[in-house]
Amino acid sequence: MSSTPSELGERQKRALRVASSFGGRLFRKMVWYFIRLILYPYFRVRGRNAHFLDTPGPVILAPVHRSNLDAPLLVVQTPRMIHALAKESLFSGNFFSWVIAALGGVPVNRGVADRDALKAAQLLLEQGASIIVFPEGTRQNGKIVGETYDGAAFLAARTGAKVIPVGIGGTEPALPPGSKFPKRTKVRIVVGEPMELVSVDGGRVPTSVRKKFTQDLRSELQKVFDEALDQTS
Repeated sequence: MSSTPSELGERQKRALRVASSFGGRLFRKMVWYFIRLILYPYFRVRGRNAHFLDTPGPVILAPVHRSNLDAPLLVVQTPRMIHALAKESLFSGNFFSWVIAALGGVPVNRGVADRDALKAAQLLLEQGASIIVFPEGTRQNGKIVGETYDGAAFLAARTGAKVIPVGIGGTEPALPPGSKFPKRTKVRIVVGEPMELVSVDGGRVPTSVRKKFTQDLRSELQKVFDEALDQTS
């Protein structure tokens, strides 16, 4: 059952407190080292242009999405705290919900409307945070970047956040949907240059400008995805 807006707001604040607490930071660092020391050698992960992830100010990481491995392998490319929106049902008050919050998860009521998720993301970005937004929405398959939604453009227009396209190659065969154990494959992460959405007149960003930005993001995403895939062959 969905929470009221006030209840959801309290859960979001609680999640952010966990993430910034000593225990949350310590746990996140332990997971960070596990991924770098265990998963990175297993998947032979190599990254390119990771310094773009340290761009100052609010940042939207916009990666392709082919596997549940995408986010975990990406976030440890930078020591910066990366937030991600997660289903409210995962935050039921048990230890698992604490783990998700410690890793940067923020609950949203995605069963009601996407505007709830956008509002939560906007609040984070206004505080100078870095968040993950998958332009393709849910997991896709194949080598072609699917339809991209304008959530990243909307948030960039509202907050002035830079948008960084990220291509991740090799995670789809490593952990396809339904797999219980990841296969050992070569994974490559290619980070594109930060993109900035600037209004023509310096005021409100027209819908047409946001749509054009989304198209440009898809093109840049395809470029870095192609590069990542080429390096896995």
